[in-house]
Amino acid sequence: MPNAPSDTVLSAGEALTRERAGRPGPAPRQMGFFTDTTLCIGCKACEVACKQWNQLPDDGFAFTGMSLDNTGHLGASTWRHVAFVEREEPLPGSGSPRDGAAAATLPFAELFPAGQPGPTSLLRDIAPSHIETPVPLGPTEKALGKFSWLMMSDVCKHCERAGCLEACPTGAILRTEFGSVYIQPDVCNGCGYCVAACPFGVVDRRMDDGRAWKCTLCYDRQKAGMIPACAKACPTASIQFGEVSELRARARSRVEQLHSRGVSQAYLYGADAASQPGTEGLHAFFLLCDQPEVYNLPPDPVVPTAKIVRSWWAMAAGVLSLAALAVGSAVTARRS
Repeated sequence: MPNAPSDTVLSAGEALTRERAGRPGPAPRQMGFFTDTTLCIGCKACEVACKQWNQLPDDGFAFTGMSLDNTGHLGASTWRHVAFVEREEPLPGSGSPRDGAAAATLPFAELFPAGQPGPTSLLRDIAPSHIETPVPLGPTEKALGKFSWLMMSDVCKHCERAGCLEACPTGAILRTEFGSVYIQPDVCNGCGYCVAACPFGVVDRRMDDGRAWKCTLCYDRQKAGMIPACAKACPTASIQFGEVSELRARARSRVEQLHSRGVSQAYLYGADAASQPGTEGLHAFFLLCDQPEVYNLPPDPVVPTAKIVRSWWAMAAGVLSLAALAVGSAVTARRS
């Protein structure tokens, strides 16, 4: 594995050493994913790349009854999952004023203008001249009726406020210098608290050793100066990797482009704390074209610990009510 370049961000320990020595180091870069579901073609290249790089076991070869979806959901052995959502609705952006209009295309140069880094240098080299987007297809809609596919490559969200991290009693889960949430397998004792604390149902335990597993945001690859395997394997730039602040700006621009092309349903899910206060934003956020529930995502995810203060106040109110009732009963009994 190649050595990290000299301008790679420092590890948490190195940054602390520099701080204590009075030597300023580079500011930590918050890295993450932006997944544009309108560009996903369901090829599952991300699933394969994730399993291959992380040496994850297979999920069995039994028929799941879920159309083309053989993995079913995220789990201890599936850190990337491509969902195939069949809907009895037309494609997003349908209703073209010109019947039979050809599918509009989005130039690759518009996705990543000159001077702005794309998801990978490799993608820029091999990218086609355009990437098709789900826009009006008159004849297709007539042939299939009100039917469409929605595809999304799901992954751990690496929440800004992570319930799994807050619930872990052993310190096995930590926040890396890249802003990702990482489970240390050699520290995990398999208690399962993190499984219950994840509002997205991402964390899972393996049957063989009982330990919890999930996406690491390819921490080992980032340490070596490489991008995550799934983002590198994605052929359509549906999965984009980079600094979270840059990804948010790119995602907002993408939503505006889609709105201008008639895909008014497009919106961002979990891009910041304002849109998702229960987790204070996600480091792996999505562009969706339907309600979150359609993609098997919670509409309003909340970290369990966010309600602790409210729970304590509720318990205090209950105790005071019981005390008042007991005093009242004692006074009534004395008078009688």
